[in-house]
Amino acid sequence: MNAAPTVKDIEPVKADPRLKLIAAKIKKENFKPDSLIEVLHIAQNAYGYLPMNVLKYITKALHLPPARVYSTVSFYHFFSLKSKGDHTCLVCTGTACYVKGAQAILNEIEKTFSLRPGQVSTDNKLGVSVARCIGACGLAPVVVLDEEVQARASTTEIVEKINKMVAP
Repeated sequence: MNAAPTVKDIEPVKADPRLKLIAAKIKKENFKPDSLIEVLHIAQNAYGYLPMNVLKYITKALHLPPARVYSTVSFYHFFSLKSKGDHTCLVCTGTACYVKGAQAILNEIEKTFSLRPGQVSTDNKLGVSVARCIGACGLAPVVVLDEEVQARASTTEIVEKINKMVAP
C-alpha cells in the first residue's frame, strides 16, 4: 500500500513560483488523484503549456501512473504539450470563414511571419493555429488574437495587430 503523500513529496518547488502555485493546489486538494484535471488547469495557465518536468512533478505528487496523466493531457483539447507562444493567433477555417477569406489570412500570416498553422516562432512570441469552427459564423472571417475575437477580419488588419502584439 502506498503511503499517503505529504508536503515533503512536493517540497522542491522553491526555485519556480509557478510550481509553488501547483504545489499549493495539490496540497489544497489533499493530494487526491481525482484533482488531476484541476491541477493540470493550474499548470497550463501558469506555463501556457504543460512541460514534461511539470507533468512528472504532478504525477509524483498525486501518486498517479504516468500513463493516466499523459492520457488525460492528450485527450482534452485545452491541454498542450508544447508552447503555443507568448501570443496566439487562431484562424477559424469553418465553411463561412473559409468562404469569406480565412485562407487568404493564413496565406498572409505565412508570408509575413513565416509561420504555418501549428507552428510557433523561434523567439516563442507568436503561435499560429486553426480551428474547424469556433461558432461565430455570422462574424466571418473570424480570427482570435490572444483570446480576443476579431470579427470580419481582413488580412491587413490582422497582420497589423499581430505586428503590434509581437513588437519588442
